[in-house]
Amino acid sequence: MNISREELEKEFTYRTSRSGGKGGQNVNKVETKVELIWDFTQSALFTDLEKEKIANRLSNRINKENIFQVVAEEERTQLRNKEIAIKRTLHLINESLKEVKPRKPSKPSKASVRKRLNDKRQQALKKINRGGGDFDL
Repeated sequence: MNISREELEKEFTYRTSRSGGKGGQNVNKVETKVELIWDFTQSALFTDLEKEKIANRLSNRINKENIFQVVAEEERTQLRNKEIAIKRTLHLINESLKEVKPRKPSKPSKASVRKRLNDKRQQALKKINRGGGDFDL
């Protein structure tokens, strides 16, 4: 599914706060940390099935009120952190909507089966040869 970035950005809200880390003298007075907040259940851009996929696959980023959150505080400016949060969110949404291919079960190769059985025989012989004397009590 290819979603329009502009349309999706209209549904986002942002909260800013002071960020830890680098920033020099600005670190204690400028709010550079950006928290992207998105109520995906109210989104008009996704079907109910897609919303369910998002909820299941991104459950670790969704709180009890069904609000999706992404935090970015890597950069020194609020604008860059906002851009990082948007990119990260778009990537997560796109990944969560991809179809998961079912795993095709594979069989072990004949050589690997032969090797396993041979190793098993060797181990059994080793244990048989360890047999100590007869302990009659």
